[in-house]
Amino acid sequence: MNIRTTCPYCGVGCGVIAQADTDRGTIKISGDTAHPSNYGRLCSKGSALGQTLGTDGRLLHPEINGQRVSMDAALSHVAAGFKRIIAEHGPDAVALYVSGQLLTEDYYVANKLMKGFIGTANIDTNSRLCMSSAVAGHKRAFGEDVVPVCYEDLELADLIVLVGSNTAWCHPVLFQRIAQAKQQRPEMKIVVVDPRRTMTCEIADLHLPVRSGSDVWLFNGLLAYLHEHGHIANDFVASHTEGFDEALRIARDSAGDLKQVASACGIDTERLLRFYRMFADHPRVITAFSMGVNQSSAGTDKVNSIINCHLLTGRIGQPGAGPFSITGQPNAMGGREVGGLANMLAAHMDIEDASHRELVQTFWRSPRIAERGGLKAVDLFDAIHAGKVKAVWIMATNPVVSLPDADKVKEALRRCELVVVSDCFSGTDTNALAHVLLPAAGWGEKDGTVTNSERRISRQRAFQPLSGEARPDWWLMCEVARRMGFDDGFNYDNAHEIFLEHAALSTFGNDGGRAFDIGGLAKITSTEYDDLAPIQWPVPERNHPGTPRLLESGRFYRRNHRARFVPTAPRAPAHKADAEFPWILNTGRIRDQWHTMSRTGRAPQLSSHLPEPYIDMHAQDALLSAVSDGQLARVETQWGALVARVKTSGEMPRGSIFVPIHWNGAFASDARVGALVNPVVDPVSGEPEFKHTPARVMPFPVNWHGFILTRTPLATLDATWWTAIQGVQFMRYEIAGRGRPPSVEWAHQALQVNHADADWVEFSDPACGLYRGALLVDERIEGCVFISPRTDLPSRTWLSNLFAKKRIGNADRASLLNGGPTGASEDPGPMVCSCFGVGRNTLCKAIAQNQWKTPQDVGVKLKAGTNCGSCLPEIKTLLKQSLG
Repeated sequence: MNIRTTCPYCGVGCGVIAQADTDRGTIKISGDTAHPSNYGRLCSKGSALGQTLGTDGRLLHPEINGQRVSMDAALSHVAAGFKRIIAEHGPDAVALYVSGQLLTEDYYVANKLMKGFIGTANIDTNSRLCMSSAVAGHKRAFGEDVVPVCYEDLELADLIVLVGSNTAWCHPVLFQRIAQAKQQRPEMKIVVVDPRRTMTCEIADLHLPVRSGSDVWLFNGLLAYLHEHGHIANDFVASHTEGFDEALRIARDSAGDLKQVASACGIDTERLLRFYRMFADHPRVITAFSMGVNQSSAGTDKVNSIINCHLLTGRIGQPGAGPFSITGQPNAMGGREVGGLANMLAAHMDIEDASHRELVQTFWRSPRIAERGGLKAVDLFDAIHAGKVKAVWIMATNPVVSLPDADKVKEALRRCELVVVSDCFSGTDTNALAHVLLPAAGWGEKDGTVTNSERRISRQRAFQPLSGEARPDWWLMCEVARRMGFDDGFNYDNAHEIFLEHAALSTFGNDGGRAFDIGGLAKITSTEYDDLAPIQWPVPERNHPGTPRLLESGRFYRRNHRARFVPTAPRAPAHKADAEFPWILNTGRIRDQWHTMSRTGRAPQLSSHLPEPYIDMHAQDALLSAVSDGQLARVETQWGALVARVKTSGEMPRGSIFVPIHWNGAFASDARVGALVNPVVDPVSGEPEFKHTPARVMPFPVNWHGFILTRTPLATLDATWWTAIQGVQFMRYEIAGRGRPPSVEWAHQALQVNHADADWVEFSDPACGLYRGALLVDERIEGCVFISPRTDLPSRTWLSNLFAKKRIGNADRASLLNGGPTGASEDPGPMVCSCFGVGRNTLCKAIAQNQWKTPQDVGVKLKAGTNCGSCLPEIKTLLKQSLG
């Protein structure tokens, strides 16, 4: 049976088909060719979703203080704890911290409970960390958090400007749509604005490697240039906007001279002028922005500086034109619809507006309503640390890893009276600090809706039964609400009932002044809900087809229906590099992992591309820091430190380093980059400055290096540094240490040798610090350990492949200690194509031997790049390098 559902990763919102193989007991995942977000495409993460299913690593039963209890006992404990603290300290002493991983129905119940029944707005979401600057910018300019464009506009545009977005890796399906459109229309131009030269630049006509934090200078300069050269939609500006004169004055004061802008941005004047001319000469322009814009102490001003340029030229609300916020999470948009942020009310209403509060309270029939905005994410955990918030319920997120100044977050949870965590996975850094753990439904078990970056609502349908005692998040909250005495407001039997209420609220008291209106879905039947096809809001009437674009009429959602030009005086990031901390730390995602790896870390296919945490830096900066490619190094900031391996990819400009956000205590000994990030936030949006923290890099000397491959995951690992990598039927551990190299006894203990018929193949030279050993049981490899004082250890690829064999032959046995057979072909190298297991060395050799010139040539022979397409930018890079 085929079940149509939605991918749980980024905000592209790809349609997925889950097909059960009853004979094998597995689930096959494929792209939904009928879904308008992806038309069957899936990225590497989506393609590997089948590998993340199952109950290994799942949180299956409730716990209190580490002890399994009944669900009734756990829920009653949570309710009693919240009631007691509210009675003693008031409603602002409790909080919820939720997630863009929740479904809209979950989000709706959470906001209703906190803002309408408990009476506090202390509910915030990890979307604060990625999209709140876009929300604030939209509201300042348009009057409401509306994304005016749709994905089709990316294919209709003549110029796409990608700002602070490594689209090729972070939103691969959108990137493939853009790449295909450019291939069909070569005259389409693409500009990438990013300090790093990422894989997204492989399709760019122009790359602007601007200095970190300089985006407002760049777009203020563009505004001044467009005005000076007469690229103004005079009728549109006069009839549909206000505030232009002040915005232009500020732009001219800060960026009226090209040389001044070029200097502020750290780029040459010729390249800057080329960008300005391209923007001016192409009427159909999309400026698509993501975390490089939002995650800044000036993020909201960055958003508005972009919007100002589109308002001046009237390039908004028209096909192929407009500012486009590319959402980070699968349901960040749905969370915004229901008031998921602490400064919002449900249905895009404003918590500071008394009439909106009255509307929501009347609709909910709630005993009270929050009268002011609550604590935003960073402030919330500061309040927990200070003892002002005494109970927190964390849902579907891992703030001990993902928030800035994350060590302070960890300490805050240690101090908190009551920490409740509902999650589908066990063993996260945050779960370790919980007093109460509640098992939540996993992706394949969830039923509800999500909304993607283009305002498209899609159904997420369950295709698996609930595991253990796991329950939907909305159910857990309703049960706690009832135990707190709020029976009447939370008597839902299913997600359909919640959705109907959510849809009805969107149209309640809405006289057309709010864009978010899905009243046309407020009376759909259970069958219609089950069959709901993807649709873009607004959906104001029954049988309405949905709304691809907003603002086409030039009518905005402020009281006077005019858009507002927002003056954006540029300012530098809060912390500057200096002699002590000379490099600027930038953080972000990589291609094949997601957030804190709770799901993606379980998929062998996804662990092969970039298996370890790393520090990417310019080769000359590495030299100045006395570190080199492949070595371990320590990164320090004023807030924390981590250890990872140095990488000099060639992507980084001088003065900057990049560390991925994903690794945590479950997968590495010391790699939580959130602990290093400064806690400064945007004063309007509250979004943290993840892209700009002064740092230093120094050697991390060790005496030995090694790796372990084992079928049995290690409970503990006695090593100075380690990272864990999921393989096919085994776990891989990269390790390093100080002091004497491990002994034979250490290796035996590490592999937990307790088999009477264990058979060791090993070599040891203690004087040189060398050890190589493999454990066989019934002629099948169970594990191996390789230790050396140097980093020149054998390739892990051949050894990894042995774990797929039920028995290994004599030739394999004889080659075990070599790490590969005599005369074997060269190491395939770092993985490029995760879908088909094709490494960089294999690609380079084949390209050189066959003189291939196109990705199609590669795909025909090696299949690389023919499935999800996420590796195509890297393949194109290798092809370019081969051509000189």
